[in-house]
This record gives sequence, structure tokens and C-alpha cells, in this order.
Amino acid sequence: MNNPQPQEWKSEELSQNYVIDYKAFNFVDGEGVRCSLYVSGCRFHCEGCYNVATWNFKAGFPYTEELEEQIMEDLAKPYVQGLTLLGGEPFLNTGMLLPLVTRVRRELPDKDIWSWTGYTWEEMMLETADKLELLSFVDILVDGRFEIAKKNLMLQFRGSSNQRIIDVQKSIAQNQVVIWSKLNDPKAP
Repeated sequence: MNNPQPQEWKSEELSQNYVIDYKAFNFVDGEGVRCSLYVSGCRFHCEGCYNVATWNFKAGFPYTEELEEQIMEDLAKPYVQGLTLLGGEPFLNTGMLLPLVTRVRRELPDKDIWSWTGYTWEEMMLETADKLELLSFVDILVDGRFEIAKKNLMLQFRGSSNQRIIDVQKSIAQNQVVIWSKLNDPKAP
């Protein structure tokens, strides 16, 4: 696993504007029916990562205007709760994702945005302006690297117990991590 220094990894140097996959109308990448965009490229390289194919920044296919139009059309469906950004590392693809999330907020303000990241909240607070801007559009963030020694498949929306489900807007307002109010992990026996 790699641990970056603050502002070491820069989207403008790493991102190739590629995505591994886009899945409309799924139920696993956050609450409700979601449209999920899996971006290419990750430097964390967590041991036991379930999506190693996303590590390469040129894996998959280029993000296009046609794909963005499809995402917006799918998100507009009344039964879709929101957009999920994962991958790969969304925060190493800000040049591609910032226009998309800006458009979602402008055209579909009732939709929520979830994201997964290998960065912890505390690391993110020391990161580049583009990463913080992307974070400002996110409603719910699952933070932290996957740690195989802390793997727990019973956890809600995450793979290891060090990861948190963070209410981003409340955390920003209170200047401290606020855990998602709907967290519902099973209790230990």
C-alpha cells in the first residue's frame, strides 16, 4: 500500500480521463438506486483490492461527452437517488469529475453524490484545491484505504473497519468528521 505525502499526487499529472466502467441503476454503491462511474487510476494499491484493474490510469475507455450525456439522462430518472464516484481514485481524476458534479448540482440538485476514496478525511484536508473542490460537491464519502487485516464483509458500504462513511456537508460545517446518520453496521455477537 502506498501512503502519499500531502499534495504529492496531482490529478493534472496522473489522470488520463479514462473510466473503467459506468453502471446505471445499481443498488450496491451507496444508498438507493445509483448511477456509478468507475474512474481509472489509483496509486494507493491496497493489498486485497477488489478492483485492481482500476489501478492503471489508461485502463478502460476515455470519458466522453456522450458518456456524460448518458449519465445525466440516467440520473434524471425519478427513481434514481444519485451519482456514485469510485474506481480507481476519484480524487486523482478531478479534471474529469469536477465538470460532471458541477453539472449534476446545477441540473439535478435533488440528486445526491457519493464517493469512495483511499484518502482519509484528515489527509484530504491537507490536499490540493481541486480535490477539496470535488469534496465540496460530495454528500457522502467513504474514506480510507482498504486494509486486509481489518476486512469485514458485514460492514455497510465498505470493506474494512478503518473506513468511515462520512456526511461531508455536516463535516465541513462543523469542521470535524461527522459519521453518516444512517450507519447501520451489524452489532458484534
